[in-house]
Amino acid sequence: MVTKYTYKDLIWIDMESPSNQEVREIMEEYGLDPLVADELLLPTMKPKIDIYKEFVYLILHFPAFKHTHGAQSNQEVDFIIGKNFLITTRYDTIDPMHKFSKVFEVNSVLDRSNIGSHAAYIFFYMAKKLYKSLDHELEVVSDSLENIEAQIYEGREKAMVIELSKVSRTLLNFKEALGPHREILQSLHSFVLEDRTNNRFFDQDFTRYSQTIIGEYYRVQNGVSAYLDSLAELRETNNSLVSTKQNEVMKVLTIMAFVTFPLSLVASIFGMNTEYLPIVGQQNDFWFIVGGMVIATTLFFIFFKYKRWL
Repeated sequence: MVTKYTYKDLIWIDMESPSNQEVREIMEEYGLDPLVADELLLPTMKPKIDIYKEFVYLILHFPAFKHTHGAQSNQEVDFIIGKNFLITTRYDTIDPMHKFSKVFEVNSVLDRSNIGSHAAYIFFYMAKKLYKSLDHELEVVSDSLENIEAQIYEGREKAMVIELSKVSRTLLNFKEALGPHREILQSLHSFVLEDRTNNRFFDQDFTRYSQTIIGEYYRVQNGVSAYLDSLAELRETNNSLVSTKQNEVMKVLTIMAFVTFPLSLVASIFGMNTEYLPIVGQQNDFWFIVGGMVIATTLFFIFFKYKRWL
């Protein structure tokens, strides 16, 4: 599906899972390299940036686990930035881009906004919207961490081991998806700095905008790092509490084993088939033996309490 938006002399073409015919028409209309056209047909595993004579081609992946409409945890967006046109290709319904298209369409019709004289400014506002949407994804992580912290101190440490692993997987996916963005955005900014003298692609003012995009990336990346630190602290706390409970159980079992061993020994002695056993055969011999065991057990517990082992 191909949707075209216009603002003055600027054109934004948004393609969602385009067909061969749609890509071919766009390629012929805007003079795209056939290699780029081939890459638009299917998702690409790795982000990248390529500089061509008439446009810049970027591939970025944005993590999405809450606001996604497909099975993929990362949503790919391909950007082709020309002087007067921007082409985006995606393979899933991406909510922030859908919202951006509605705002862009309204502003274009009513002419309420001053986007700029270059299609790169559309890319700038779109990138800001995409990075801003990641804040909503991270809010879900924040809520999960708060809930896990509350559950930990309510005594549900074992159940939280799985929940901590789920949050860890989410944050690691964020880190892995956003990691390549830094190099790509830095490469774009470097090209903008080089190009500002001849204005082949970008005007001189766009250097501030490209730097702002990098700032948006670092803001999200720093948020991910902060949540990873919080996760590590919670996991350490949870593991300590689980270990403490296990140690308490092991201590009780050890004490019980230590107490019952002498009693089992006494019972075994008096159960031997010999000609003579003290006490055995006398009146109330059973109660004497049981009473002795109870007294011994009580003395053991008093001793453990004195040593603060209980």
